[in-house]
Amino acid sequence: MKIANRDRDCPPFTTADGSTIRELLHTEAQSLAEATLEPGQETRRHYHRVSEELYYIEEGTGEMELDGERAAVGPGDAILIPPGAWHQIRATGGTLRFLCCCAPPYSHDDTYFGP
Repeated sequence: MKIANRDRDCPPFTTADGSTIRELLHTEAQSLAEATLEPGQETRRHYHRVSEELYYIEEGTGEMELDGERAAVGPGDAILIPPGAWHQIRATGGTLRFLCCCAPPYSHDDTYFGP
């Protein structure tokens, strides 16, 4: 049985898009991480060629941009990010904390930035 404790087993690190994450679990099929953005902070706009992502907002409010469409997001919101979709999220009210599930698992090599 694999059990990871967020505080004990998952040190934070900064991803290629600029968010601070704790990777909670990573298998060959998927990954689960908790991401944090401080007030006013945003990820760098990017896409993943292979991975589909799911975001689940746990705390704070933000603005999600997906292929040019923008929407306010907050606790309880789940967001589908298909492979190839340009996306960015910004913390607009307090610290924004959200879960990110990627299938196949997150990889820096599958993160692409525009000009």
